[in-house]
Amino acid sequence: QVQLVESGGGAVQTGGSLTLSCAASGGTFLRYGMGWFRQAPGKEREFVAGTRWTGGYTYSANYGDSVKGRFTISRDNANTVSLQMNSLKPEDTAVYYCAADPSNDYSLSGPTKAWGPGTQLTVSA
Repeated sequence: QVQLVESGGGAVQTGGSLTLSCAASGGTFLRYGMGWFRQAPGKEREFVAGTRWTGGYTYSANYGDSVKGRFTISRDNANTVSLQMNSLKPEDTAVYYCAADPSNDYSLSGPTKAWGPGTQLTVSA
């Protein structure tokens, strides 16, 4: 059974930094896309950043427009992905979800992707 576990959420002030990590288990994730979504209260879940397998042990990165230039995603190995978040803003406050997508879609939009339970990030002004 596929399981994703996020860690690293918390509370920071505007302009601060934080790193989220996600570890996947219960499968072989080398060819999966993995990355992050977020959902703020009253809003739809949105794509934040993803890694797409490009062959061998290499991955390419893709970012949502709202985080480009501030967030950096890293595929540390086949089963783990990290999200370095810098210059945080109050509008980044949300529950952040790790996702693993067997379709390896660039924006992790495959219908059968697995989700982690989520980790809260709160950015105060």
